Amino acid sequence: MLKETAEKLNNQAIMLASHGDYTEAIACFVRALTIENSNSLLWFNLGVTCRDAGDLLSAREALKKAYAINNADEEIVEALALVCYSLGDFSGALYYCEDGLDYNPINPHLWNTLGVIYFSREMFNDACEAFEHAVALNPYYYDALFNLRDTYSELGNAQGENECDSRIKEIEKHGMQK
Repeated sequence: MLKETAEKLNNQAIMLASHGDYTEAIACFVRALTIENSNSLLWFNLGVTCRDAGDLLSAREALKKAYAINNADEEIVEALALVCYSLGDFSGALYYCEDGLDYNPINPHLWNTLGVIYFSREMFNDACEAFEHAVALNPYYYDALFNLRDTYSELGNAQGENECDSRIKEIEKHGMQK
């Protein structure tokens, strides 16, 4: 009989989740975690699967466990910040963005997420600064450019808005958006 391993269960769960069978995928992750409870990847994958299944509260709890094990993993930090944001937990989302940026200040995704949080709180100057960081790090980051354009619009910066529009059109023309 083949031995059941956390790695095999993780792979099986990923395959199940990719086919939309979240209940079975989650069960596989839970089983894998009984074998390797301190595996941040398993907690992360469980969190992402719960998020994709629409269970944001369970997603946040699993991602917090992954973060407690490995708080330097940018994917964990990004996912946790976004789940907190989706739950309306803006202070949690800000905390994880800022913590992630302390580890890696050149992560454009975290800068963009930080900008989205500020924008939603109508803190447009802070949002502008965050989106500008994201775009400076990745000039072809479509979402950040789009968000920066909207922020410039809120701030009445027509020149900045037009520059973003031009770059967005260039990206669309060349099919470079992610």
